[in-house]
Amino acid sequence: MKAREPDRTGVVERDGVRVAWREYGELPDPDAPAVLLLPTWRIVSAEVWKLQVPFLARRTRVLTFDPRGNGLSDRPRHREAYGREELAQDAIDVLDATGTRRTVVVGLSAGNEEALTLAAEHPERVAAWVAIAPSIRGLGDYGEERAAAFARWNEDTGADDGWDRYNRYSWLRDYPGFVTFFFDQAVNEPRSTKLVEDLVGWSRGTDAEILVLGELALKPPRTSIEEQTAAVRCPVVVVHGTRDGVVPHAHGARLAELTGGTLVTFEGSGHLPQGRDPVAVNRVIDSMVSVAGSGFRPGRPTPAARSRG
Repeated sequence: MKAREPDRTGVVERDGVRVAWREYGELPDPDAPAVLLLPTWRIVSAEVWKLQVPFLARRTRVLTFDPRGNGLSDRPRHREAYGREELAQDAIDVLDATGTRRTVVVGLSAGNEEALTLAAEHPERVAAWVAIAPSIRGLGDYGEERAAAFARWNEDTGADDGWDRYNRYSWLRDYPGFVTFFFDQAVNEPRSTKLVEDLVGWSRGTDAEILVLGELALKPPRTSIEEQTAAVRCPVVVVHGTRDGVVPHAHGARLAELTGGTLVTFEGSGHLPQGRDPVAVNRVIDSMVSVAGSGFRPGRPTPAARSRG
């Protein structure tokens, strides 16, 4: 039994692809924003938000949906189905299906690509944006070693060690090995065994071929990250850990700077603070629900820091 069962479930379908959504809680009033917890990389399902849903649903409506390729959603076998525009449209379709006018959009890692699309291109639907460990192209570099491995993603180097595992052929050769490596990097804090076990379990809802299709669907952004973020008008809070082994903390700092948002730094936290430090993350999201509900648009705040002590 889950900590909170959904009050409603359903699917949206477009071009033959079905995406499964769940709704929890109720809006306190018709003008209040719901919370939309976006899918992250399709290596996990919407269960990655399981520690946020019960807390947030006590205050407002909460929506989640499984990404194409995992959970209860379909697993299309053509790369066009995994483009950024398709994933962002899934979010709009879920909002429409649930009668949700405005939302606090919460993105985790690569899910912030879609969050940026929503905030910039659908501002009437996005009351605020919480970006957790944002992985968005153009925010910064990853260091020489990792950048070199990424550049060889579509080349069969025969290497299955370290970040060389972030490779099309390595995924197809040894998907379980990549999963183990990747989640060791994502959750690098001590005493995180249960979270890693959950992540590995959710990763079995997809496969290497689908991960490859998703990467092949990536297209160069039409505009620069500066131009994309210039269109964002809603309040933004960025949460990023100093120990993030997947996306450097500097990327989160850059997103906060570009959007005029607030940077909340989690000292000693890795790439998935929503699972490792859920109480603190829930409080950040809850504070943005208050800001969005009040209609207040803050100016450019000074960065904030939080200790894990």
